[in-house]
Amino acid sequence: MSVFAAERAVAINAVLQASKVCQKVFKQLVNNETITKKDKSPVTVADFSAQAVVNTILYHSFPNDPIIGEEDTKDLRVESGKELRAKIHSLTNSILDDPLDETTLLDAIDRGSYPGGSQGRMWTLDPIDGTKGFLRGEQFAVCLALLVDGKIQLGVMGCPNLPVDSKVPEGEKGCLFIAEKGQGAFQRKFSSTEETKIQMANISSILEASFCESVEAAHSSHGDAAKIASLLGITKPPIRMDSQCKYCSVARGDADIYLRLPTRDDYEENIWDHASGALLVQEAGGIVSDIYSKPLDFSLGRTLKSNKGVVVSHSKIYSQVIEVVQQVLLKK
Repeated sequence: MSVFAAERAVAINAVLQASKVCQKVFKQLVNNETITKKDKSPVTVADFSAQAVVNTILYHSFPNDPIIGEEDTKDLRVESGKELRAKIHSLTNSILDDPLDETTLLDAIDRGSYPGGSQGRMWTLDPIDGTKGFLRGEQFAVCLALLVDGKIQLGVMGCPNLPVDSKVPEGEKGCLFIAEKGQGAFQRKFSSTEETKIQMANISSILEASFCESVEAAHSSHGDAAKIASLLGITKPPIRMDSQCKYCSVARGDADIYLRLPTRDDYEENIWDHASGALLVQEAGGIVSDIYSKPLDFSLGRTLKSNKGVVVSHSKIYSQVIEVVQQVLLKK
């Protein structure tokens, strides 16, 4: 029986509404404005608007729950942020039932400033995970998770550009993924409330496995991943996509392994980049750890301070995967 039924329903609504904001921004701003790669204004508008929408919806139902969000408004509150602020204000109010004035909007965004920790309830939000994917019209995700005493209890992800069925890549797009601790992993369309239980692919050998990895080599070492695949005898080409959509693809069986391999020693992963995805894969039958096979620890603040890298695998082949990951990385 669901312990977090109310939270689940609110989180689904929040992620769906934020996904609508992102779709609207892409349609209005990216398609209608000539943008350069250096111009991040469309993604900035979407990021802030999505965070405002989610934080407002969460606050309405759970006013005492703190939020760990990615964005703050210091650049919006100054005179040079006036034009951007107006766009964010307009877009946010086009989605919310009750319009916000500018001050309330900025305060809603800043509600995401909680430092995190190991005690009590808190939500963690990435309003647009995969900003480059968003700008390309490819994969990005709105990611929301509920933590209680440092443990993930609920995760909801909206993937507006992910095909409902990976076997029909040009078919209907827009998927919502939902996981509650101990309750399984589910997928539904944006266009329907009907949920389908998902689980990882039933593979009998690691030779059948396929990788999912980041598009950006700066986020994860493609060279190390290729070595690992070769040593494991995996010959299928990697599926490359941005954002936590990779977790979703692995959870529903499109791929079997996702590696986020460190590209520099001092990098700490942000908790909002992994919280909802990690729970989804675990509930779908997979294992999620760091490169030392330690579980990810979400109780230490805004980053995974005690972990290095991320290894996501089908439980049947995890021991083989982690052994080769360590063989390749720890020899360096």
